[in-house]
Amino acid sequence: MSTPTDVTALARRWRLEINMGTVDVPDWQLCPAIVEFQPEFEPNFEDSGTYDDEGWDDSDKTGMGWKITAKFNRKKSADSTIYHPVHEKLRTTALLGWGADSKIPVRWMDRDGMPEAYQGNALVKWAPEGGEKNDLDQVEVELTGSGKLLEIDNPLAA
Repeated sequence: MSTPTDVTALARRWRLEINMGTVDVPDWQLCPAIVEFQPEFEPNFEDSGTYDDEGWDDSDKTGMGWKITAKFNRKKSADSTIYHPVHEKLRTTALLGWGADSKIPVRWMDRDGMPEAYQGNALVKWAPEGGEKNDLDQVEVELTGSGKLLEIDNPLAA
């Protein structure tokens, strides 16, 4: 039996999927061509210290937030007539979505089937990188959690 310190996990282990269907009939599709992926989990701590603590700080966790920042190479069809549908869903949600239409169901998981896997709804920021004449068309997307983040069974687990 191998020990858990044999091999170092790689940053590229993450897989991001977007629900292209509905809540009732989900259609989870890969967000392709990711070159950077950064999940963040941000707790909110509030000072709960009192005189009874004899000068020692005390805090309580009162909330939790999450966010994903991902950068990807923008993909288009071979005949240059359409962009990848998942990339377009992110773009149109970010630029044209208001109210409930501004949130998108996302999930991300370890592509090797390890236990880490999460799902939630997110607001989308879309930021094309621009660049010089020989640069790739890259976009940075920020997915800010809206509501509860669920830990799910990894759909890629064996």
